[in-house]
Amino acid sequence: MSKVKIMTDSNSGITQDQGRALGVEVVPMPFFIDGTQYFEDISMSQKDFYQALLDDKVNVSTSQPSPEAVMEVWTKLLSEYDEIVHIPMSSGISSSCATASMLAGEDEFAGRVFVVDNQRISVTQRRSVLQAKELADRGYSGKEIYDILMRDKFQSSIYIMVDTLKYLRKGGRLTPAVAAIGTVLRIRPVLQIQGERLDSYAKVKTLKQAKSTMIKAVASDLENRFADCGDMYIDIAHTQNREEAEQFREELLRAFPGHDIYIDDLSLSVSCHIGPGALAAAISNVPRELR
Repeated sequence: MSKVKIMTDSNSGITQDQGRALGVEVVPMPFFIDGTQYFEDISMSQKDFYQALLDDKVNVSTSQPSPEAVMEVWTKLLSEYDEIVHIPMSSGISSSCATASMLAGEDEFAGRVFVVDNQRISVTQRRSVLQAKELADRGYSGKEIYDILMRDKFQSSIYIMVDTLKYLRKGGRLTPAVAAIGTVLRIRPVLQIQGERLDSYAKVKTLKQAKSTMIKAVASDLENRFADCGDMYIDIAHTQNREEAEQFREELLRAFPGHDIYIDDLSLSVSCHIGPGALAAAISNVPRELR
């Protein structure tokens, strides 16, 4: 039986300490504030990050881990493990997955490093990592784990309410005119991530309407899109909005009793684009091998 190491990035929400406790390698995602590079959970805390965002003049941007850094980690891990299953954030949102997939084709990594592009991010990505770890602990090979996660790649959804349009505008996701109109009208967009696409789902004006919209979207997915997928997880992600996330969990539990709903902070590299106050509901499958 081969020894398989599971690896991900910090967009999964798994911290360095949690990764060590789980036996999972976590690559920190880099981001820049006024040209200075920081690494999530290593050189900047969540508290300091949101404090920096309060300054409208601050320029915040994101990047991907350098190819050299990724290959260095792989080389080190392969001195101890036979195979690596690497689960980066969705290729539809970041180029880091495409870069890792290209690097995995190099001679020293081919057939030993399996890069999973199953279109996950945040809590859905975290679920995939935990599932991969459990499969590895049960004796599945790297290729078998890769095949299972890729087979189920479209069995997840995220619905996220953005509290402010300012950061989408600053990141170029919205034109200044659209952002200005949205701000004046006090619009809170609800976005959706299904597969590789990040799309607009609904436009609401109140937090109550946003939560109701997301609950209805989850119900529709469970009854229709995922009706034949078996057991599903429901999770919550947020940006500096823990109290509201706790209340949202109670509302989700009333709508969908019996679920063990996990709450997590969205990663800083995602928060760069949406700012504080965001709230998300996520659904992801349980592979049949783990039911």
